[in-house]
Amino acid sequence: MKDFLAEEVTRSVSSRYASQIIACILLDYKLFEANLSSGAYRLAAYRQFTLWWQGRIGRGVQCAIPTCHLFHKAAYPEASGNYIGPVMVLTLGAAVLYIIPYIMSFLVLHLLALQHWEDIDPLFYVLAVFSFTCLVGLTNALEQDGYISGYMGFYLKKGEPHLSAAYAVMMNYWEGVLHFLLFLIIIHRMFRGKSYRSLALFWAGSSIGHQIVFIPGVVIGKYGSNIHPAFWRNTPFLLLPIWGAILLFSRERELPLIPADKIAVAQKRSLLYRPVDLILSLLLLGAMAFSVFRGVVALDCPLDICFTYIYQYEPYLKDPVVFPKVTMLVYLFYALPLLAAFIYGLRNPGCTWMLDWAIFFAGAIAQTQWCHIGGSLHSRTPFTYRVPTDKWSTVMILNGLYVAVPILLAIRCRLSPTFFMPTVPEGQTSPEKKDN
Repeated sequence: MKDFLAEEVTRSVSSRYASQIIACILLDYKLFEANLSSGAYRLAAYRQFTLWWQGRIGRGVQCAIPTCHLFHKAAYPEASGNYIGPVMVLTLGAAVLYIIPYIMSFLVLHLLALQHWEDIDPLFYVLAVFSFTCLVGLTNALEQDGYISGYMGFYLKKGEPHLSAAYAVMMNYWEGVLHFLLFLIIIHRMFRGKSYRSLALFWAGSSIGHQIVFIPGVVIGKYGSNIHPAFWRNTPFLLLPIWGAILLFSRERELPLIPADKIAVAQKRSLLYRPVDLILSLLLLGAMAFSVFRGVVALDCPLDICFTYIYQYEPYLKDPVVFPKVTMLVYLFYALPLLAAFIYGLRNPGCTWMLDWAIFFAGAIAQTQWCHIGGSLHSRTPFTYRVPTDKWSTVMILNGLYVAVPILLAIRCRLSPTFFMPTVPEGQTSPEKKDN
């Protein structure tokens, strides 16, 4: 009975569409004779799709063909190899990643939240847009690792092929998980009227840190010869966090209320009598030495110790994608001066800037180290560039300590900021001054 019903349905559909199919085939044959181009084949494919979908074609039958049929399943490209131009890929990417989320967040905010807020932080719009784009990145990471399929193939081919690299995959995981959670927490605290400065600074440092590695790495690495216009959609991902960081740093920080005499006592103690700060200073010195060492290794230092390290411990630094090499150079030229400044701040009282810069720096190092460590272990990295099995523990300990030191420093500044408060002038804490 089931087979009979299936045959009946087939005969019914065939008889219903027979005339339409014959007319469509005859017209398409005339088009092929007149113009044997890819455009003629695409037109025939669209007509056949419309016939299958609507049941008939002709005057008055007009419908929008789904984008997935137009772009993702491009079987008949132009002679240049592009089905749609690279500028169109950039335009579509910008529309999906920036314009649409911005409009949606703007409408939602002004329709729902405006009645509760008198003064809207412009940082909200940036976080709203980025909360959408980070999930797009998570989709790419999941597809590259084989958990899902069919979402990013066309964009990687025509837009940003470098997103298939192990470093980019780890970057997408960081954005899709940690950044997304940060955005939700920050926006929630905005609505509740609570402070979100520290969380926002951590995000700004993280975003700036990975973009100053990612963008130069794409340009000068093995993907530099295959850059499409869609690559420049990353520009806002660098400029907006920089703008956000400037906005946050320019705002007056709400310092905790600490008695002046307590500040004076804490600031009179030397570094030797502050064991936590002394240990942190030694760890920062070690991080500085490690930054210099790996920086010169990345610059192909001919010393035997450098040769041994790059081939027996971290061969990932030789990966032609260049992301690890750029990371080491960023540590050498940018992280190294900040590490020295933090040692100065731990030694000299009253360095209030430590409270913000320690968090910002911790975000940058945490993100770049996550991508570096993950990329050196990821299956998409060629086996010859992965961390050797017998050296795995040594490399992980060194890299783990390098990322732990800034985080520990940020926690210390957050939990006990007394030493970094503005210096109390002499006589300010005297009994006579208090009475006055």
